[in-house]
Amino acid sequence: MTAINKDQLRKTLRAARKAHVEALPDAYRALMFHRPPAPLLARIPQEAVIGLYHAGPWEAPAAAYARFFRDAGHVIALPHFAHHDAPMSFRHHTDPYAQDDLEVGPYGMLQPAADAEPLVPEVLFVPLVGFTAAGERLGQGGGHYDRWLAEHAPTLAVGLAWDAQVCDALPIEPHDVALDAIVTPTRIYGSL
Repeated sequence: MTAINKDQLRKTLRAARKAHVEALPDAYRALMFHRPPAPLLARIPQEAVIGLYHAGPWEAPAAAYARFFRDAGHVIALPHFAHHDAPMSFRHHTDPYAQDDLEVGPYGMLQPAADAEPLVPEVLFVPLVGFTAAGERLGQGGGHYDRWLAEHAPTLAVGLAWDAQVCDALPIEPHDVALDAIVTPTRIYGSL
């Protein structure tokens, strides 16, 4: 499948994700993704560095996971970009409650400040546009997470997604890195 088809698929999946999230009652949305499921927690070492992301408006939220893991004694790291062409790195996110240690990065997303401590997550929660039950992931299209995961194997990589984002198949290329698991509000896909 060509990049143009991947771009069209992303557009279609983003629209479906947005419609799904908008259809959820606010009270229901507020209850989602508050605590990682027990089978996942069993795979996470004590005091591990946990990589998360600052979610966009329709992405599966990760802020409650950041608070949960911080309260459980883990160090939280978020993606950081020095500029558009820079590789993705991770830096310490010290305040998942007030988020006052974050600033707007080159992609318009909140990220830790440039002087925050660099970290390498042992467990990485990954945003996605679409996924398959086998752990294949369609991301935003920049390849940042695929490159990072390829350079930092064997990081435990877990996607967070809404149920509407599951696909029967995705156009996968050799550089695409599969996830170990995907957590949705109703189930866990993958091998935990």
